[in-house]
Amino acid sequence: MKLEIARGLFLVAALAVATVAMAAWEEPGPVVLRSAGHCPVPPVAKAQVAVRPDQDLLLFMFGLTQGMRSQH
Repeated sequence: MKLEIARGLFLVAALAVATVAMAAWEEPGPVVLRSAGHCPVPPVAKAQVAVRPDQDLLLFMFGLTQGMRSQH
């Protein structure tokens, strides 16, 4: 088999795979969710008292947000 024919078949196969992958990729669009009422709270969550965040967690979150800034 000539190199040009093999290269052409490879290109056709690659395009076919890309086409099938694009057709199979289903990405849902933005939708507005409407509910008749409110979301019921599970019974386990009702028994818990109010939780205050730990200072180390707040420091960690602050560090993450500072690390996400662009380096100019």
